[in-house]
Amino acid sequence: MRLLLAAAAVAATFPGTALAAGLVTRDLPPQAPHGVVAARTFELVGVHWRGPGAVKYRSRDLAGRWSAWHLASPEDGLPDRGRENRLTRGWRIGSPFWTGPSNAIQYRTVGQVGAVRAYFVRSPDERLPVKRAEIAASPAIVTRAGWGADESIRRGAPYYADRVHFAIVHHTAGSNSYSKAQSAAIVRAIELYHVKGNGWNDIGYNFLVDKYGQIFEGRYGGITRPVIGAHAQGFNTGSVGVAVIGDYSSTAITPAARAALVSLLAWRLDLVHVDPLSSLVRISSGNPRYRAGAAVTLRAVSGHRDVYPTSCPGASLYAQLPSIRTAVARTGLPKLYAPTVVGTIGGPVTFSARLSGVVSWAVTVRDANKAVVASGGGSGSSVAWTWDATTAPVGQYTWTISAPGMRSATGTLGTAPAALALQQLRVAPAVVTPNGDGRSDGAKVSYALTAPAQVTATVLDSLGDTVATIFSQFRPAGKHTFVWNRVDLPDGRYRLSLLARDARGKQVQSSIPLYVDRTLAGFTSSLPAISPNGDGRLDTLAFSFRLLAPAQVQVRILRGAVTTATPFGAPLPAGAQKLSWDGGGLPDGRYSAVVSATDSLLTVKQSLFVRLDRRAPVLRLVSFPLMRFWLSEPARLTIVLNGRAYRLTRKRAGSFRVGHIGRVTTLRAFAVDTAGNLSNTVRVP
Repeated sequence: MRLLLAAAAVAATFPGTALAAGLVTRDLPPQAPHGVVAARTFELVGVHWRGPGAVKYRSRDLAGRWSAWHLASPEDGLPDRGRENRLTRGWRIGSPFWTGPSNAIQYRTVGQVGAVRAYFVRSPDERLPVKRAEIAASPAIVTRAGWGADESIRRGAPYYADRVHFAIVHHTAGSNSYSKAQSAAIVRAIELYHVKGNGWNDIGYNFLVDKYGQIFEGRYGGITRPVIGAHAQGFNTGSVGVAVIGDYSSTAITPAARAALVSLLAWRLDLVHVDPLSSLVRISSGNPRYRAGAAVTLRAVSGHRDVYPTSCPGASLYAQLPSIRTAVARTGLPKLYAPTVVGTIGGPVTFSARLSGVVSWAVTVRDANKAVVASGGGSGSSVAWTWDATTAPVGQYTWTISAPGMRSATGTLGTAPAALALQQLRVAPAVVTPNGDGRSDGAKVSYALTAPAQVTATVLDSLGDTVATIFSQFRPAGKHTFVWNRVDLPDGRYRLSLLARDARGKQVQSSIPLYVDRTLAGFTSSLPAISPNGDGRLDTLAFSFRLLAPAQVQVRILRGAVTTATPFGAPLPAGAQKLSWDGGGLPDGRYSAVVSATDSLLTVKQSLFVRLDRRAPVLRLVSFPLMRFWLSEPARLTIVLNGRAYRLTRKRAGSFRVGHIGRVTTLRAFAVDTAGNLSNTVRVP
């Protein structure tokens, strides 16, 4: 395999003025002739490529000098799988490299490379007003506004973990040749490359530190909050990623960078009471080194190579991590570590923590009104106190563990009462017809409460006045139903109203329309099935119903949801009604008969099923000795054995046996289905 397979130069054209920041993408042939093309100024280069090979490149500064050849280091500070890396699937991502003001590059491919894509970032040094975070006890941190973050390119809202559990130290693997004034421009360029080049939501690191000791806020979301970054695939959640700007594979970080890194880690870990000398177990979400679900023991201050197959943060910086951990532990004493609460309201609750020295300590528990409900204290290098919460009311409490000179630990215990809400109010049917026919004479009402409450159900008329109180009872949180089956209101339009009131006096109300109409009652048919074949047996049926008031009546025949016939439609007076129907020439099958009565109030409907069946059942003798038969459909059977008749009803099609005693010498059998169709007759002999 030849080392140098292709070389080329590429021009990068940037819109706008010479000082405008931006990114230009160029797809390059993986094998290209030598050559140099002049280009406008850029300060940072990133390369993506496909295939197992590698890419080398060098840059030309504005004075025409070429840099040394640089191997594109794979970007190993990545988002967790499936979160932000959809745009770069199938590509190998190179780390961004600060070139300083340059106007051309040459590149070479090494080994198997199927495609090359270059990103040229314009990020000039801009004299921005110095803006630092103003947070008590924190080191000086240049805010995103201070280094000129482009907030317009961020994608979506930040993601948050439960809290920060540990820190991961990185290096950017870029150039160490930069001025103090260029550091902000480097951070801006990395942001542009991570977002517009790699397709990430924001810059990947939570913080960046330069060789001059400047600390920069990284990913958006709040420097005191557990923002999930894109710096350590598989372990982004619950970690804070700090990158030292430059390549520290063989170069030692400067004393200023080391001091800034120590002060930043000491402050950030102290916020969450993590001992920098401790170890912990984290579960990987998946990367090339640790499969998803793998439990990994890590130090509270780890290097990137501890969680991913990478050389990051460089051999030199990684070798200093033990002494950096020690320095972090000694910075900002005294400290309170690992506050823990075990137990629940209604039983004993134990509070514990470790302290960096022997001091007096106190534990305080307050209720939702901030009143102290329990407290304890002691002296030593550890906290251990138990609150007997056996008789404590259910609710949410706030606890504090404090000691002189230390950052207090706080948290919550128990569950805050749910806000009262009345949800999912439904009534079925919406039209109640209390006429005694057993259909829709009452209504089933369902609803849900988010908290226990006194519930009152009333019926309001069209003016909003209460005309009936159904019940008033205490109900726990959850889903509830009740049946209102004593409806003695006159016909009309109403609203069913539910009012819920909790123990604190909060009230919520919900209502739903409800109608009462007794006009239509008792819709029945004389037969469940007919066979309109002109044989004189069950050729027609009669629909019967009662009207308690005059109404416009319509009878429809539906197959599924489609109306296939309308046997009747006309006004009818009050009283008993009967309508005959002969099937109307419809094909055999199951139909719905729907009668609707429209009065001055609304339209009321009732329905029933009818079946048209012109096909006679088929009866077969399967075994005469065993008296086994087969029937094609449900039917009533008449079986005559040795001159004696037996009658039985089969509710299912299929085979069946007829029990008998003694020897059968003669047999005659036939079947009649519900539509009156007569089967063939089976005879022996």
